[in-house]
Amino acid sequence: MFSATLVNWYQENKRDLPWRKTINPYKIWLSEIILQQTRVIQGLPYYTSFITNFPTVNALANAPEEKILRLWQGLGYYSRAKNLHKCAKIVVDQFQEKFPTTYDSLLKLPGIGPYTAAAIASFCYHQPIAVVDGNVYRVLSRIGGITTDISSPQGVREFKALANVLIDHQNPDSYNQAIMEFGALQCIPKKPSCPICPLKNTCFAYLHQEQHTLPVKLKKTKIRNRFFYYLVITINNKIVMNARKGKDIWQGLYDFPVYESEKRVDIEKALTVLLKDVNSYVIDNISEEYKHILSHQHIYGRFIKINITNNDLELNRQSFSIEEIIELPKPILINNYLNQYIF
Repeated sequence: MFSATLVNWYQENKRDLPWRKTINPYKIWLSEIILQQTRVIQGLPYYTSFITNFPTVNALANAPEEKILRLWQGLGYYSRAKNLHKCAKIVVDQFQEKFPTTYDSLLKLPGIGPYTAAAIASFCYHQPIAVVDGNVYRVLSRIGGITTDISSPQGVREFKALANVLIDHQNPDSYNQAIMEFGALQCIPKKPSCPICPLKNTCFAYLHQEQHTLPVKLKKTKIRNRFFYYLVITINNKIVMNARKGKDIWQGLYDFPVYESEKRVDIEKALTVLLKDVNSYVIDNISEEYKHILSHQHIYGRFIKINITNNDLELNRQSFSIEEIIELPKPILINNYLNQYIF
């Protein structure tokens, strides 16, 4: 009854999305990776762009990483793009361009976790493996009145087990699509459409007016504040930029020389550190503060644009023309500044 109701609702209300018109595992995989931590309306243009530029997994595997990062620009969580590239190479080199066909084998690929593996296995190969994402947690907790913390190990196990009990073994692909779509469109986090819900008569949350309390998530993400003071150096009509290294955010993307602080500081202090070896320079512009919100970090950035009159400092730094910078992969914070002050 539950699964049939969901599937019927889905057939009448589903959105017209390109990845729902195929069982090609490459396209399903690509869409699922893009849509992690991303709303459909935001992810759709990226999906279209990737399919246009890389119509096959072989094309993606053989693409330069810089181009992949450039096309990913603005989506955030850039490790997804790096794992996308790594996974494509493995599929091409080890599996002759064909994705593994079982849930367990899919899990062994980089960037593919339980949710994505279940999606590919059910959508492409008709395997009765339930997907469990935020939408599914919400639907199941409200329908069943489940108060187990979804961020706890126990909650993960409990909801996964329940989801696999409820899945329609005859139509696992339609069922998985249906429950996720139901959570995205009908059983939404705030002000769900309960009066017109086909499941309202058996929904614990609706019958007890507990929609606002379910699902339960007790673990709060600790937010870290970071203050970046960027030095925008122009020399010989080019701008100094560098690829970010290490395991910090935006690895492999390009930004400017930066001074970071745990709190706001005077511009003069930042300049003292950034220009300790420079004797002659002219400040051209100091930007307002930009705020960039990540899931676990708030970045506050200011940009100090200067002209160097002594070239000695810059002999060992990379500098790029405007045309070259446009093609570089950059954090959205950097791109926002460039669009306002440079481009």
